[in-house]
Amino acid sequence: MKVLQMIPEMESGGVERGTLELARHLGELGHESLVVSGGGKMLQQLEACGTRHITMPVGRKRLSSLLLVSKLRRLFAEEKPDVLHLRSRVPAWLAWLAWRGMDPATRPRLVTTVHGFNSVNRYSEIMTCGERVICVSESIRDHVLKHYPKASPDKLRVVHRGIDPADYPHGYEPSNEWKAGFFHEFPETHGKHLLTLPGRITRLKGHEDFAKILKALSPDERLHAVIAGGAHPKKAAYLDEIRALFTVEGLAERVTFTGGRSDLKDILAISSVVLSLTTQPESFGRTTLEALGLGIPVAGYDHGGVGEQLALLYPAGRIPANDPAAAVPVVRRLLEDPPPVPTDHPFTLQAMLEGTMAVYDELKR
Repeated sequence: MKVLQMIPEMESGGVERGTLELARHLGELGHESLVVSGGGKMLQQLEACGTRHITMPVGRKRLSSLLLVSKLRRLFAEEKPDVLHLRSRVPAWLAWLAWRGMDPATRPRLVTTVHGFNSVNRYSEIMTCGERVICVSESIRDHVLKHYPKASPDKLRVVHRGIDPADYPHGYEPSNEWKAGFFHEFPETHGKHLLTLPGRITRLKGHEDFAKILKALSPDERLHAVIAGGAHPKKAAYLDEIRALFTVEGLAERVTFTGGRSDLKDILAISSVVLSLTTQPESFGRTTLEALGLGIPVAGYDHGGVGEQLALLYPAGRIPANDPAAAVPVVRRLLEDPPPVPTDHPFTLQAMLEGTMAVYDELKR
């Protein structure tokens, strides 16, 4: 089988990681893998796994990008991929316009993946144009069915994103060297029960609700909050706003801002409870799954992919969406008497890869 994936760029992020993981899997199975993108930091990893990369600015949101349509049509005709897999809106529009002008008898089979709760409009609807449409959670499938009635349920396939259990083993302990370094850098966290909110510093992550929850729990001197994530320069003002909020609430000494980290796995592993407080539902929620995989209790708003994970794996952590007051007793219980986190879960990388291959095989019959 020959599979061509299209994505705006291979810089960083969950969609890019999924593209790389699938490319690696295709190579391991002896299939031919191609990726078309604008390039990026992950190209070395992509090419190391035997994938051929074709650099093309398919992620640019400008009218001039339409000039790429004929070029893509020629590329598809020359490469003759069995499957064309589209993962983002601009590349999907360009590729679809090229694909629909090809002979239906010889053109590649078309797969799209809906990775997120994009704004509902004709522009986003392109992600439902595939002959098969992969949804990364049941919540995304429900979103597609609700807002895009032209998308037949018969062509939708739920393939949850997943993690490799070997990368996030249950009961994982960071090294003593790492702990010493972390506690030296952030001495205020040592010996405390850490309540961790991971993720980039954006308004959607629920930092305001985190402050309300921490304030309600703050009589507990053993408790310390950790906000593990960096802020894009464009979000610097919001970061200042959040720091000021914690200060006004008298919580400045009770919270640590780590900034962007490459050791989030270790931070999750030393946490007592990990939180997910996104004000809008996430399509999947990889970080919460990473924490659960490590065996760390998670409390999260019960919507989107995080709600799905908690319903199946850790119902004790479910919080009514956008209700910080309701979160307080849930978090308190997990701090004082947490139910054990299951040692196994179905949201594995292997299941994701096999599910995607099953969609490809379905179209090739």
